[in-house]
Amino acid sequence: MKQIVLGTAGHIDHGKTTLIKALTGIETDRLKEEKARGITIELGFAYLDLPGGQRLGIVDVPGHEKFVKNMVAGAAGIDLVALVIAADEGVMPQTREHLDICKLLGVGHGLVVLTKIDMVDEEWLELVTEDVAEYVEGTFLEGAPIIPVSGVSGQGIEELKAALAELVESLEEQPAEGTFRLPVDRVFTMKGFGTVITGTATSGQITVGQEVSIYPRRVTTKVRGLQVHNDEVREARRGQRTAINLQGIEKAGVERGDVLATPGSLEPSLWLDLEVNALPDMARSLKHRAPIRLHTGSAEVLGRVLWLDRDELAPGERALGQVRLESPVAVMAGDRYVLRSYSPVHTVAGGVVLHPHPGRHKRGRPEIMADLETLRGGEPRDKVAVHARLAGPGGITLAELPRLVPLGPKALEALVGDMLSKQELVRFDKEGGRMIAASVQQELMEKALELVAAYHSANPLKAGMPREELRRRLLSSEDPKLFAHLMRKLEGGEAVVAEKDLLRLPGHQVQLAGADQALREKIEKAYAEGGLAPPNWADVIQGANPAQAKQVAGVLVNEGVLVKVKQDFYYHGPALAEIKERLVEFLKANQKIEASQFKEMTGLSRKYIIPLLEYFDSTMLTMRVGDHRVLRGG
Repeated sequence: MKQIVLGTAGHIDHGKTTLIKALTGIETDRLKEEKARGITIELGFAYLDLPGGQRLGIVDVPGHEKFVKNMVAGAAGIDLVALVIAADEGVMPQTREHLDICKLLGVGHGLVVLTKIDMVDEEWLELVTEDVAEYVEGTFLEGAPIIPVSGVSGQGIEELKAALAELVESLEEQPAEGTFRLPVDRVFTMKGFGTVITGTATSGQITVGQEVSIYPRRVTTKVRGLQVHNDEVREARRGQRTAINLQGIEKAGVERGDVLATPGSLEPSLWLDLEVNALPDMARSLKHRAPIRLHTGSAEVLGRVLWLDRDELAPGERALGQVRLESPVAVMAGDRYVLRSYSPVHTVAGGVVLHPHPGRHKRGRPEIMADLETLRGGEPRDKVAVHARLAGPGGITLAELPRLVPLGPKALEALVGDMLSKQELVRFDKEGGRMIAASVQQELMEKALELVAAYHSANPLKAGMPREELRRRLLSSEDPKLFAHLMRKLEGGEAVVAEKDLLRLPGHQVQLAGADQALREKIEKAYAEGGLAPPNWADVIQGANPAQAKQVAGVLVNEGVLVKVKQDFYYHGPALAEIKERLVEFLKANQKIEASQFKEMTGLSRKYIIPLLEYFDSTMLTMRVGDHRVLRGG
């Protein structure tokens, strides 16, 4: 069975609530004040069983100008609208504003109901009908049925039911897939049950016992019970007016304007990128930084509108811009919204959310405008590419994309798979599913090569750049898996050469000249002559720059000419190799060696033998056991 929701719209006292009661037998005005004053203040809900067997959910909205924000909250999630116009008054101010709101929210189907026909004669009814038909020209209601009824006598009610049944039959039901979302429009408590919220599910489905999160609060709870049109159910889905009993949540922990959704599916934000369409009859231009009231879902939030390529938006114009909100909202790209002026309060504009949690943009940037134009009218593939590029080195996951690109989950998964296969996206973290744009990968690889080249230039006597230093300078605190991925690409493509923990460009070689070469020869000669009893480092470099000497020694160590035993303690490579060979032979023959035996074997003083024994331990050749050493693994 199709899940369709009808919303009423129209001026105060034009008979919306009376009409619903005549249609359904349900009184939607439930508040004492509403009954006393005879006007609808809060949202009302009913349902209608149509002749074809369909059950139509109905949202009754207030008509008074003071309660338009309640009307907008009720319009969230409706599939079609009944524009109610009293035959004795015709089109009135709230008729116009409600129709504007429906247009801005993307409602595309509906009909017109002329009420109170018992108050006028046939000639007047004919004139009003012509006037209304002319008024809705150019809107989604052009050519729609105009049904005259009387909520008092019941005249025309059956004809209205038939028209609604025909309209519902013609509508294509949206699939109940993807993220479950329900803008909360009412919160109350029931004795023995606790907190209950109501709303119209705008996407997905939900079952009893399922975990849900309350946004923008990020509070997670469970569904204790579900009702659809007063019937207890195990599952509710998109398009259904639903009451949800929440587990372990106080009434104060949720309010109208919040969104109940799949955990992790939304990202609350104070910033939104928008396509803004100004109404043609907007009283004055909407200036940069003008205070506004943004209505989305069932939420009303104060903020300021920021234009990126102009100083103001004239009536009837379209622009791309941002809003900076005073409190966060949790929306998705493709969601509709309405802007109302701060004071006096009038509906002025509306449109579509392009990016639900962007950064703040600088004005006058063509590249920003180009991205927003892509997010407005581009193909889904282009939108995914933009978001992957904007995500930068942090990357993006398939789970994040549904709130950024308005596309069904299966289609989105297939699209991402195709982009990965064509290397437009690159997955660097298989477990976490994180991806970066191919262009971001290329930029990072080029930057890595530039950093290594700059390091060579600044440190000509060093064999390469420490791997960790490159990671820190290239990616800061980003995922180490990305750095590992980039290094695999660079090393696999032979763009860099890895030697232990150093990275260098393929053509890089340490070349000493002048004073550096002379110092090298001096150091090498001193240690070669020292043999098994190397000289003191301070004596060798006397008269030289210590930092320069350290760099030259580093070159000799990398070439294997010298071996660094400990800080400022070097051995000539061949001499150390001789000692190592003699030590191994001794241990193979005797299984263990003490310091005194090592001293006797080498003829060296304690000054040399202790650092040497500790060096052989550190290089995993030997292992200390009590007062003696043994071959590791021997």
